[in-house]
Amino acid sequence: MPAARPPVVAVVGATATGKSALAVALAHRLDGEIVNGDALQLYRGMDVGTAKVTEAEREGVPHHLLDVLDVREEASVADFQRRARELFAQIRARGRTPILVGGSGLYVRAALDELEFPPTDPAVRGEVEAQLAARGEAALRAELAAVDPVSAEKVADERRLVRALEVHRITGRPFSAFMPRRRYADSVAPAVQLGLRIDRAVLHARIAARVAAMVDAGLVEEVRRLDAAGLRDGRTASQAIGYAPVLEVLDGTASLGDAVERTVVATRRFARRQETWFRADPRVRWVDALAPDVLERSLAVLAAEPAS
Repeated sequence: MPAARPPVVAVVGATATGKSALAVALAHRLDGEIVNGDALQLYRGMDVGTAKVTEAEREGVPHHLLDVLDVREEASVADFQRRARELFAQIRARGRTPILVGGSGLYVRAALDELEFPPTDPAVRGEVEAQLAARGEAALRAELAAVDPVSAEKVADERRLVRALEVHRITGRPFSAFMPRRRYADSVAPAVQLGLRIDRAVLHARIAARVAAMVDAGLVEEVRRLDAAGLRDGRTASQAIGYAPVLEVLDGTASLGDAVERTVVATRRFARRQETWFRADPRVRWVDALAPDVLERSLAVLAAEPAS
């Protein structure tokens, strides 16, 4: 796969498909360093419940963007994009291969693609909200249609209407101009995405086993520690799959069995959303996650795929 600089290799797919293990194996073969693309693994202390790779599982491969946020902080996709791209450049400058791994679709997209985040201004937003209250939704929709007909057709509620007008007033550009395209950013390209696929029934069994293993590994104790550290105050972290149900266990409003079942069901739903997200991207090259030679198959895909 000839290129002026090492391609960014992204390992994507649903939870419990073995992305982390494959990424480590690829790093050994490609002289790579791993950049985390899982939103919840950004948080310090959220280890068991996010299946974060342990020091032993990292096998000496450098991992980046793990444990960089306190549970009370809100994760920012825009900040993640900046930090991930800085790391890609630094890893390449060392002559090594950046390997992005994760199942958080928007974060992966932000790291790789042309995706610009429009600014926000509380004063401008407040002004639009006041006009919405005074003039009504119809009047503001007409205003938006005049400056951004594409967004006017798509906004489905007042919150998005306000946001579209806020962006136009701040930037002078239509909100629709900030919509992402499936094109790797110039600072990122070349890039190749490897997707791990697995039979749905097998995946469900793996998810159930993973949740049971999390409980055995101390998930309840982890949530108790994080609760003392302010987990409930974190808008992002407190809603993580598995963590909210265990908080109810600690409050005495749910049993551990109920929490486990809810976590399994929620994880299955999340996995379906992940599959839908990544399968919608024609650039992803899929590999059988359970193939005994999954590493060799992945390397063959990388060798054959023209990085773009």
